[in-house]
Parts: sequence; C-alpha cells; structure tokens
Amino acid sequence: MEPLYEILKYDPGEPFMFTSYLFWGFYGFVLLVHSLVYRNRFFRSGFLFLSSLFFYYKAGGYYFFILLISTLTDYFIGLGLEKSSKRWKRRFLLIVSLVVNLGMLGYFKYSWFAVGLWADIFGKNVEMKDWLAVLANNLFGSSFEIGDLVLPVGISFFTFQTISYTIDVYRRQLSPVRNIVDFGFYVSFFPQLVAGPIVRAREFIPQLYRSFNLTEKQAWHAVFLILSGLVKKLIFSDYIALNLTDRIFENPYLYSGGEILTAVYGYTLQIYCDFSGYTDVAIGLALLLGFRLPINFNSPYSARTLSDFWRRWHISLSSWLRDYLYIPLGGNRKGRWRMNVNVMITMTLGGLWHGASVRFVLWGIWHGLGIVIDKLLKPVTERFPKWLMAWLGYFMTFHFVAIGWILFRAADLESARTMVVRIFTVFRPDLVWKAIEVNCIAFVLIVMGFVLHWLPDSIKENFRGWFISAPWPVKVAFTALVGVLLLQFNVAGGEPYIYFRF
Repeated sequence: MEPLYEILKYDPGEPFMFTSYLFWGFYGFVLLVHSLVYRNRFFRSGFLFLSSLFFYYKAGGYYFFILLISTLTDYFIGLGLEKSSKRWKRRFLLIVSLVVNLGMLGYFKYSWFAVGLWADIFGKNVEMKDWLAVLANNLFGSSFEIGDLVLPVGISFFTFQTISYTIDVYRRQLSPVRNIVDFGFYVSFFPQLVAGPIVRAREFIPQLYRSFNLTEKQAWHAVFLILSGLVKKLIFSDYIALNLTDRIFENPYLYSGGEILTAVYGYTLQIYCDFSGYTDVAIGLALLLGFRLPINFNSPYSARTLSDFWRRWHISLSSWLRDYLYIPLGGNRKGRWRMNVNVMITMTLGGLWHGASVRFVLWGIWHGLGIVIDKLLKPVTERFPKWLMAWLGYFMTFHFVAIGWILFRAADLESARTMVVRIFTVFRPDLVWKAIEVNCIAFVLIVMGFVLHWLPDSIKENFRGWFISAPWPVKVAFTALVGVLLLQFNVAGGEPYIYFRF
C-alpha cells in the first residue's frame, strides 16, 4: 500500500480529475468533513478553501502559487477600488489588476507563441527559458526544467474569473469581498476551477452567506448530473477518441475523405461530451456542497444560427466575452460596420483564448466571419419560408461548426489542409463501410450520442424528473448499474479533459 505522503504529493503522471479514483476518495473526505462543519460559515468556507488549494496542487503542482498571486492581487485591489473616489486612482488599480492577471496568462500561455512568430517573421531565433524556473532554481536549489514552459492548469479560467470580479467592482456593480478566505474560496472553488464554468462573483459570493440547504430532490439531481457527466466523458468522449478520432486526426494522409469526415463528426460529438460532461459533474459536485453553478451548455448542436450556437456553447465564456469585450468595444451601438468589426475582434480573441496557436486564431476568425455573414444575409433569409430556413439553419450551422473543429483539433495547419482536401478529392465511400464494420461500437456511439443530443428538451426533462422522483431503491439500483458500466469503460483511467489544456 502506498504511503499517505506519496498519495498527497503532486504526480504529473496521474492527472487529478473527475475520472480518477483518487479524486473520488478526496471528494468523499470533503463531503464527510463538510457534513461536520457546514453549520459554521467560517469553518465551512475555510475548509473548502483549503480543500480547493489542495485540489489545485494535486492537479497542477507547484503552480498553485499563480492562483494565490491572482487571488491576493484582486482581493486587495477590490478593497482599494471601494476606498478610492478619484477616477484616476480607480483606473490605475484596474490597470494593475489587468497587467498582473493578463501578464501571468500571457507569460505562461503566449510567450513561446510570440517568440515563435517573431522568429518566423524576422528570421531571428531567440533562446527561450522559463525564467521563473531559473529564478526558483537559483533561490531554492530546486531542479525545475528551464527549457520548456508548462501551462498552469486552469489559468485561463480563474484569470477571467478574477478579472470579471475586479471590473464589476470598478463599475460599482458589486461590493468587494472583505474576507480574504471568502474571496479565496470563490476564486479556487475546486469543482469548476480548472475547466469552468467561469463563475461571476455576483452569482457566487452571495451564496457564501446563505445557510446550507440541500433537499433530497436536489441531492438526487446532483447525482443525476454527475452520472450523466461521467457517461458523456467515459463512454462517449473517451471511447470515440481512443478508437476513432485520435487515430485519424494524427495521421489524416493515411485515410480516405469519407473516413476523415466520420472522424470530424466523431470529434464534434467528442468535444461536446468531454466539455459538457465536465460541466455536468462540476455542477453536481458543487450542488452537493450547497452551491449553484451556472449552466454552461444548452444543446448547442440544435442551434439554427452561429449566434444561437454561441448562446448555447460554453455559455460562461460567451457571456464573459460579450460583457467584458464586445460591449465595451461598442457592441452594436455604433453602426453595422463597427458591429461587424467588434464581432471579428471578439471571436478572434476568443479563439486565441483557447490556445497559443495560429490554428486557434483562425478558428476564432472562422466563427467571426460566420456570424458576420449570417447577420448580413438575415434580410434575405427572412423572405424564405420559416420551416425551410429552420432546417437549412440546423444543417448549415452544424456543418459550419463541424468544419471549424478541424482547425481546432488538427495537429497543425498542414494536417487541417490535408483533411479538407481529402474530404473533397478522395472520399471513397466503400472504405467508410469497411471502417464501420471494423469499429462498429464507435460509430454506434456517435449515432446514439447525436440522437440523444437532438431529443426534444421535454423528453430529457421527463427522464431526469423520473430519476429524481423514482423510489429510492430504483435510484440506487440505477446508479449502481451506471457505476458498473462506467467502471467497464474506465479501465485505462480516462483521458485528460480536452479543456484542461486551456
């Protein structure tokens, strides 16, 4: 049996995520202690704050100090904004917050990218080192790798979260949090820390001061969300990835266009199940602890337009970009031309948020152009029968998004180009049927996944209601059955969540 101190140490080879057995041992311990301290608000917040810091240490190692810097910076700036009445002082404090948070994000996520672009444009190579690792090695005698820069897990999420807090306080839409433990708990709350949803302080902070309240129905609703999230991740996303999409996306020149297209459809379902599955589990875990997190997905592939898609996909990021970027740029208040420019800027930066690569920038531009074209064509499309445009809207939006996923997932631009070219020039439908015969389960899961996704909301709600209202022996038996099924699919410990990279 492994010593306790070995279990508590950060292990980069064993990701600490919802699909690991170690995480569920940790969460069981959190629930147990929470059941003892939940009546005392101070002990409850303090315990969950420390638990969240431990979770982040296990998930990201020593980079948890980045989380602490961001927390302390925005905590004290929030207090300073409340005390400052002069406009220039308030602006200065806001700028400090943006410089610290975006500076850390830029250093860890985009510095290698920027240096690479510089070398490509000017032909001058720059020796890159992780200067923080160099400093730590010199000061503390540590042995961090200095030739590579590790992206702290979840930095894009908690950075945007703390920035939104500071901006809301600056706008006087929110009073600052005066207790450092409460603020630290808000920033680091572990269910949604490393992959969202991005939680606004005005939605979460008031919950800290309410008495813990969890009804039996809410508890079973949480269980339902956790089960559905794990099913999406382990049964749909991971199986499709390991048995279809990873193989084809990594070596597209070995496959026909028809096979590549099946991988594109597979990845379209995979990334939804992976990310929305994480969100479902996060919301369920938080609910069992008495906290409500916002919905982050709403059947996005049922959208009729790209704008509608972004109201349904990664809702917390879409609304963040709208409120803190698109609207401050002018939104749609300064004419159609300026509105289109604002859309392009917002979507391009939204693409860059996902990763330091030209592929992600082009993916953002792709969606920006789609939204602009959709708005320009609206006066024309409104003249056609609504039923026709509804079906065309579903079809066109889905495939526009699916094509965009090629840029998002491909290993590089050349691979993305190869995939698109082969889809249109080397389709070979006969090879598709052979691929289906060889890997029948993956294709059945793809079809099943899309069918479930496109079911009417009323059917989904009725099934969830049935589970929550069923006699407890039925719920326990159903939970056990799903648990056994998940164990069968989780033989390899699960693949890392896709959005852990962002």
